[in-house]
Amino acid sequence: MTEQPSDRRRFRRIAFDAKTELKQDGHVWPVQLVDLSLKGLLVQRPEGWPGHRYESFDVDIHLDAQTDVKMQARLTHDENGQLGFVCEHIDLDSISHLRRLIEFNLGDEVELHRELAALMEI
Repeated sequence: MTEQPSDRRRFRRIAFDAKTELKQDGHVWPVQLVDLSLKGLLVQRPEGWPGHRYESFDVDIHLDAQTDVKMQARLTHDENGQLGFVCEHIDLDSISHLRRLIEFNLGDEVELHRELAALMEI
């Protein structure tokens, strides 16, 4: 398997399915989560997508009945029916939940620490 330039990312993306909502200016769009990383997420673009590219979005990823990952994110790309977001702000509880989720899915503590170190460099 050959590695494409787009595959070489600083943060490993994990495929994950969870109820996810994008919020902006009083609008709420339920979206299908494709994948996420410590630095952002990729979702399927909802029908009739009218989101404003240059304004922040609130993202709410419902992991279970008591656990949500909430962040403010900026849209970085809109291609092939998918929207890519980069995290601009995340609270301590949410980053802790996201860290555990990434750690569980990576199955490699060394890789997780490498990604956390890269996150601190940004």
